[in-house]
Amino acid sequence: METKEIFKKVRKIEIKTRGLSNQIFSGHYHSSFKGKGMAFSEVREYQYGDDIRSIDWNVTARFNHPFVKIFEEERELTVMLLIDVSGSNEFGTQSQLKEEQMTEIAAVLAFSAIQNNDKVGVIFFSDKIEKFIPPKKGTSHILRIIRELVDFKPESQKTSVSEGLRYLTNAIKKRCTAFIISDFMDRDFENAINIASRKHDLVALRIFDKREAELPNIGLTKLFNKETGKKSWVDTSNRKVRENYNRWWHNHEEYLNKLFLKSGVDSAHISTDQDYVKPLVGLFKKREARF
Repeated sequence: METKEIFKKVRKIEIKTRGLSNQIFSGHYHSSFKGKGMAFSEVREYQYGDDIRSIDWNVTARFNHPFVKIFEEERELTVMLLIDVSGSNEFGTQSQLKEEQMTEIAAVLAFSAIQNNDKVGVIFFSDKIEKFIPPKKGTSHILRIIRELVDFKPESQKTSVSEGLRYLTNAIKKRCTAFIISDFMDRDFENAINIASRKHDLVALRIFDKREAELPNIGLTKLFNKETGKKSWVDTSNRKVRENYNRWWHNHEEYLNKLFLKSGVDSAHISTDQDYVKPLVGLFKKREARF
């Protein structure tokens, strides 16, 4: 992609996602993702109803009058975006490809984070770590992330969610909020997600295309697996073939939901033909209700 074309695409994504973040997500984001705890802010004179446990005895002794410590929520978070850049995301039969929707969602989350003065970092993964952008603050940093998302070319087409999670666990020492944005076609990451979720606050955003959920009846069709490079002929007019595929899809969906629930990982499933605002706001509201 030429530099001019990249710039135009980045600008378009910035305008759309910054607007969404300002209008919709920033308030929900703030109340859905908590900081490290409470930090000391100041002291003031004791007022009726104050908790006596908050009395600052040193200041009280000095002024011979009760004073209490005031604490504020320590807001600053580190937000990590774990983005699946494997070949299966170069698919879409609706308004956009999975990878395009992933880019927009990542941008919305990044802008929501910097509005709350949080640091944002990115891990691009396939079946290996393709790129790590350490967490930083600021708009220029977010625009760099969006540029990378728009024009990133992975070395591998395969997927390993485990690799991304293992790298997160080892690279980010302090607790962070991590969004895993993937189609989760991979199944072998149960151990990695259990370990990572004990250390970090994980949120899984599964992006899929509705043509992946149901095999259409379009006769003999050649299918190409972007991750393995293999081609195969499938007779989609065969009812058993369609039923077996649909059964596999629903079983996989059920497996993921049970895994996320068991691991304490919040999740949302977002289709490429769907406006992602509603499922994201729903996810944020669900988290708000718990705090």
